[in-house]
Amino acid sequence: MTTLTVGVDHRDLSVAVLTVAADLGRRLDADLHVLHAVDLRDYPIDPDADNWEEQAGSALAELRDTVSQTLADYPGRWAFDVKIGEPAPLLRTAADERDALMIIVGHHRHWNPSRITRGSVGTALTRTTPRPVLLVPETP
Repeated sequence: MTTLTVGVDHRDLSVAVLTVAADLGRRLDADLHVLHAVDLRDYPIDPDADNWEEQAGSALAELRDTVSQTLADYPGRWAFDVKIGEPAPLLRTAADERDALMIIVGHHRHWNPSRITRGSVGTALTRTTPRPVLLVPETP
Protein backbone atom coordinates (compact mmCIF):
# COMPACT_ATOMS: atom_id res chain seq x y z
CA MET A 1 0.00 0.00 0.00
CA THR A 2 1.22 3.49 -0.83
CA THR A 3 1.75 5.82 2.13
CA LEU A 4 2.19 9.57 2.31
CA THR A 5 3.85 11.08 5.39
CA VAL A 6 2.27 14.41 6.33
CA GLY A 7 3.75 16.91 8.77
CA VAL A 8 1.40 19.21 10.69
CA ASP A 9 1.71 21.80 13.43
CA HIS A 10 -0.56 24.28 15.19
CA ARG A 11 -0.52 26.84 12.38
CA ASP A 12 -3.41 27.43 10.00
CA LEU A 13 -1.28 26.22 7.09
CA SER A 14 -1.68 22.65 8.37
CA VAL A 15 -5.28 22.56 7.14
CA ALA A 16 -4.03 23.34 3.62
CA VAL A 17 -1.33 20.67 3.98
CA LEU A 18 -3.94 18.10 5.04
CA THR A 19 -6.26 19.11 2.20
CA VAL A 20 -3.50 18.71 -0.40
CA ALA A 21 -2.41 15.40 1.15
CA ALA A 22 -5.99 14.10 1.12
CA ASP A 23 -6.46 15.09 -2.53
CA LEU A 24 -3.21 13.43 -3.56
CA GLY A 25 -3.97 10.42 -1.36
CA ARG A 26 -7.33 9.93 -3.09
CA ARG A 27 -5.68 10.04 -6.51
CA LEU A 28 -2.98 7.56 -5.46
CA ASP A 29 -5.20 5.36 -3.26
CA ALA A 30 -2.74 6.01 -0.44
CA ASP A 31 -2.76 5.82 3.33
CA LEU A 32 -1.90 9.03 5.17
CA HIS A 33 0.44 9.04 8.13
CA VAL A 34 -0.02 12.42 9.81
CA LEU A 35 2.72 13.38 12.25
CA HIS A 36 3.06 16.26 14.68
CA ALA A 37 6.53 16.79 16.11
CA VAL A 38 6.39 18.37 19.55
CA ASP A 39 9.27 20.81 19.68
CA LEU A 40 9.20 22.62 23.01
CA ARG A 41 10.79 25.76 21.53
CA ASP A 42 7.63 26.58 19.60
CA TYR A 43 4.98 24.64 21.49
CA PRO A 44 1.96 26.85 22.28
CA ILE A 45 2.02 26.59 26.05
CA ASP A 46 3.34 28.70 28.91
CA PRO A 47 5.94 26.52 30.66
CA ASP A 48 5.76 28.73 33.76
CA ALA A 49 2.04 28.18 34.22
CA ASP A 50 0.85 25.89 36.99
CA ASN A 51 -1.28 23.95 34.52
CA TRP A 52 1.18 23.67 31.61
CA GLU A 53 0.58 19.93 31.24
CA GLU A 54 -3.15 20.60 30.91
CA GLN A 55 -2.42 23.32 28.32
CA ALA A 56 -0.23 20.89 26.38
CA GLY A 57 -2.97 18.26 26.42
CA SER A 58 -5.54 20.81 25.25
CA ALA A 59 -3.29 21.99 22.42
CA LEU A 60 -2.77 18.41 21.20
CA ALA A 61 -6.48 17.62 21.50
CA GLU A 62 -7.28 20.71 19.42
CA LEU A 63 -4.75 19.66 16.76
CA ARG A 64 -6.13 16.10 16.75
CA ASP A 65 -9.65 17.54 16.26
CA THR A 66 -8.42 19.70 13.37
CA VAL A 67 -6.85 16.66 11.70
CA SER A 68 -9.98 14.56 12.26
CA GLN A 69 -12.31 17.25 10.91
CA THR A 70 -10.13 17.93 7.87
CA LEU A 71 -9.84 14.22 7.02
CA ALA A 72 -13.43 13.30 7.95
CA ASP A 73 -14.36 12.56 4.32
CA TYR A 74 -11.08 10.89 3.41
CA PRO A 75 -11.96 7.50 1.89
CA GLY A 76 -8.65 5.84 2.76
CA ARG A 77 -6.91 4.98 5.98
CA TRP A 78 -5.10 7.59 8.00
CA ALA A 79 -3.33 7.75 11.34
CA PHE A 80 -2.24 10.62 13.56
CA ASP A 81 0.95 10.36 15.62
CA VAL A 82 2.68 12.71 18.02
CA LYS A 83 6.43 12.43 18.64
CA ILE A 84 8.80 14.60 20.66
CA GLY A 85 11.80 16.06 18.86
CA GLU A 86 12.98 17.98 15.84
CA PRO A 87 10.39 17.84 13.04
CA ALA A 88 12.64 17.10 10.04
CA PRO A 89 14.42 14.03 11.46
CA LEU A 90 11.16 12.68 12.90
CA LEU A 91 9.35 13.06 9.57
CA ARG A 92 12.28 11.50 7.69
CA THR A 93 12.34 8.52 10.07
CA ALA A 94 8.56 8.07 9.91
CA ALA A 95 8.66 8.12 6.11
CA ASP A 96 11.51 5.60 6.08
CA GLU A 97 9.72 3.26 8.49
CA ARG A 98 6.62 3.22 6.26
CA ASP A 99 8.51 3.41 2.96
CA ALA A 100 6.42 6.50 2.16
CA LEU A 101 6.10 7.67 -1.41
CA MET A 102 6.72 11.26 -0.29
CA ILE A 103 6.66 13.69 2.61
CA ILE A 104 4.20 16.60 2.57
CA VAL A 105 4.77 19.70 4.71
CA GLY A 106 3.84 23.37 4.72
CA HIS A 107 6.12 26.11 3.48
CA HIS A 108 5.84 29.41 5.30
CA ARG A 109 6.66 32.42 3.16
CA HIS A 110 7.40 34.71 6.08
CA TRP A 111 10.57 34.45 8.08
CA ASN A 112 10.61 34.92 11.82
CA PRO A 113 13.54 34.84 14.25
CA SER A 114 13.13 31.16 15.13
CA ARG A 115 13.15 30.14 11.45
CA ILE A 116 16.34 32.10 10.91
CA THR A 117 18.13 30.17 13.66
CA ARG A 118 16.43 26.79 13.14
CA GLY A 119 15.74 26.84 9.43
CA SER A 120 12.82 25.46 7.50
CA VAL A 121 11.55 21.91 8.03
CA GLY A 122 10.90 21.60 4.29
CA THR A 123 14.39 22.78 3.40
CA ALA A 124 15.94 20.41 5.93
CA LEU A 125 13.96 17.52 4.47
CA THR A 126 14.93 18.30 0.87
CA ARG A 127 18.58 18.22 1.96
CA THR A 128 18.46 15.06 4.05
CA THR A 129 16.04 12.58 2.49
CA PRO A 130 16.10 10.85 -0.87
CA ARG A 131 12.28 10.90 -0.89
CA PRO A 132 10.33 13.57 -2.74
CA VAL A 133 9.17 16.41 -0.50
CA LEU A 134 6.02 18.32 -1.43
CA LEU A 135 5.98 21.86 -0.01
CA VAL A 136 2.48 23.32 0.34
CA PRO A 137 2.74 27.13 0.22
CA GLU A 138 0.79 29.63 2.24
CA THR A 139 -1.87 31.30 0.16
CA PRO A 140 -0.85 34.77 -0.99
